[in-house]
Amino acid sequence: MKHVKATIIMSYENDAVKQSGLDVMDLAKKDLKLALNMQDEDIIDVRSYKYQKIQSIFKRYPKGHEQKGQFIEGQYSIPELEFLKDMTWIWEEKIDGMNVMVVWNGTDVQFVGRTADAQVPKHLLKRLEHLFPVTKFKEHYPDKPMALFGEGFGAKIQGGGKYIKDGADFILFDVLIGGIWVQRESVEDIGNTLGIDIVPIVGHGTILEAIDAIKKGVKSTFGDFLAEGLVLKLKIPLLRRNGDRIVTKIKHKDYKVIDPWA
Repeated sequence: MKHVKATIIMSYENDAVKQSGLDVMDLAKKDLKLALNMQDEDIIDVRSYKYQKIQSIFKRYPKGHEQKGQFIEGQYSIPELEFLKDMTWIWEEKIDGMNVMVVWNGTDVQFVGRTADAQVPKHLLKRLEHLFPVTKFKEHYPDKPMALFGEGFGAKIQGGGKYIKDGADFILFDVLIGGIWVQRESVEDIGNTLGIDIVPIVGHGTILEAIDAIKKGVKSTFGDFLAEGLVLKLKIPLLRRNGDRIVTKIKHKDYKVIDPWA
């Protein structure tokens, strides 16, 4: 029921509701109270935990162009990336799956996809319930609400059959506590405490060095196949003026790299 509760609240974020001028949370609370006999304190606005869209490194050619969808080399998607291109970045392996948010509010646990339409598959939900029982959070973080962000991956989830042929799993890549994104060391500490895996670091270097690595092919840490790509994060986290973190990504398919292990 917790999964349904969170998804219902997110589903109120649509154009019709926004144009009506009505408050999304008020509508959700009214309906949830009637349908599920819930109280205000039981209902969390999970919109505040939504994971930001990660920008690709470069802009892409638009529709109608003969190279539609391909990178426009040298034209960075946001100015901050160009300014910081020569800094040392942490390279994390990008996993081919679905974004999953695990929300601990101090009382119960909720599992939510990245959007209202992103339903968590049943076999992944079963795995999440096994990994994140309420008792585990009450034991280790009784007074510390948090949102864990990770990738749900495995059979029947995107191209995840190459990771797990039968079943599904979750791997952690970010944690939000009190509106603050914790640093990699703290993500690892929380993951180790909860007994869950963390996305592996596969290298360090500049943006252009990461592009060169992708062009040559970065092998997945999960087996004999190409990683989906790299997620690049700064060693010292920085924010854009709108509050978004400066994070970027690059995939092998951006350069049409052929898997030498296939």
